[in-house]
Amino acid sequence: MAGSGAAAMTLAGCATQNRAEIKPVVQSMPENPEAALLYAAKPDEQFPLPAIPYQKVPARFHRQMVVDPTGEAPGTLVVDTGGHFLYYTYPGGQAMRYGVGLGRAGFAWAGRGVIQYKRKWPRWTPPDEMIGRQPELAKYGSDMGGMPPGLDNPLGARALYIFQNGEDTLYRVHGSPEWWSIGKSVSSGCVRMINQDVVDLFDRVPNKTPILVTDLSARPAVVDEIVASPE
Repeated sequence: MAGSGAAAMTLAGCATQNRAEIKPVVQSMPENPEAALLYAAKPDEQFPLPAIPYQKVPARFHRQMVVDPTGEAPGTLVVDTGGHFLYYTYPGGQAMRYGVGLGRAGFAWAGRGVIQYKRKWPRWTPPDEMIGRQPELAKYGSDMGGMPPGLDNPLGARALYIFQNGEDTLYRVHGSPEWWSIGKSVSSGCVRMINQDVVDLFDRVPNKTPILVTDLSARPAVVDEIVASPE
């Protein structure tokens, strides 16, 4: 199992465009003590995570417990591509909601799968087709051992590996240092999260968790409401 997992890790195709192309001008929001705690620095990580300037991330994309709009069974991950949200469903009609960044048109993956396994601070190796599009990534090819983990690694602090019908889809739910890309479609297909959020999700989600990637806007509208967090 470990061998097959390591092999699959080398295939992850998540990356972004040039950072200068995607970093927008953002307007700071009011101070929020709860958000300040959620997105504080994490000095105890293998690679200490800096604090996120949460005031520059729209509040709707902050981690929060909401009424579950997905209709899925508790213990399911749902990526809403229309809203740029990820939900982890709980009993009682609740869900933890996170803001996410998604793939550009033509690279997005959708459907049902499972989180086959998870990794802390993973290595990243672009597949050959990605290197063909972006030759500058050749230095991280499989023959070079990939990019080591760290704050600049495209997979961030954690990665959850999506399989479908027993096969690696090459798509991941993963962290990213590019907090400004949350709520946008800029990556090569993967589901990108603020590093503090993916650390939180990693601890909630076991291996074999079902995942659905879909556009919830095609379903009857449900108004999100913030609710109390479960124990």
